[in-house]
Amino acid sequence: MRKNSVLEKAAGDDLSLARQSFDETGQTYAVFGHQFYSAQSWTTKRRVIHKAEVVSLPGREPRDNLRFVVTNMDLHSEQVYDIYRQRGDSENRIKELKDELDLGRLSCHGFWANQLRLLLSAAAFVIMQLLRVRLAKLGMETSQAGSLRLQLLKIGGRVTRSVRRVVVHLAAAHPWAKEWQRAARAWGAVAT
Repeated sequence: MRKNSVLEKAAGDDLSLARQSFDETGQTYAVFGHQFYSAQSWTTKRRVIHKAEVVSLPGREPRDNLRFVVTNMDLHSEQVYDIYRQRGDSENRIKELKDELDLGRLSCHGFWANQLRLLLSAAAFVIMQLLRVRLAKLGMETSQAGSLRLQLLKIGGRVTRSVRRVVVHLAAAHPWAKEWQRAARAWGAVAT
């Protein structure tokens, strides 16, 4: 839900508490709460969860981050917020599947051809998820499928194979060569 002056005022005490905790610890700090609110177009008051957070980013000034969610759930505010955050994350995965892995690209005339395209998009998504899990140690677990594809998969190179090994030769000017090497090692490759 969008911020407005009424909601910001209702979350003001929690935001002050988050600022105070941030000043003491220097770390990002969030306080969750709720209030009952009725917009002009609503006939009844509804429960609105808020997250009042002060975010610490390296090399930047701390910033306030107020978020609001309208709900009918009777759980603790932080639990409700987490449920809606996970829902938003799953919607991002659907968007990623549709936009970056061409799930909706079913332009063939035949049913079976379109089914194959759909299955290939779904398989690509599963591979991207596995890639993310493997790359968690490298801090790339939140990378979008399009970024992973561009940085790690959609690159030019020369592959040579001998009896004992397969060697991938990347272009010297490849902008993500270090990331590619780290990812390859995470998957079990050995540097030569």
